[in-house]
Amino acid sequence: MARTSRLKSIARTIGSAVGTAENKARKVAKAGVVAKKELNAIKKELASLRKQLEKTTRHIQKALT
Repeated sequence: MARTSRLKSIARTIGSAVGTAENKARKVAKAGVVAKKELNAIKKELASLRKQLEKTTRHIQKALT
């Protein structure tokens, strides 16, 4: 009897640790997805700014010649 309850207690502890690890892994994965979306948004904004800079450069060069 004592051995069974001890095994149950150990199993409960292991299950709790596994659950905690899975929750942490989910949070990290979710944070990775959010970071990826933010990075893509930043890339788009940077591309837009680069195009704008190229246009401005062309306009300035035209004005100077």
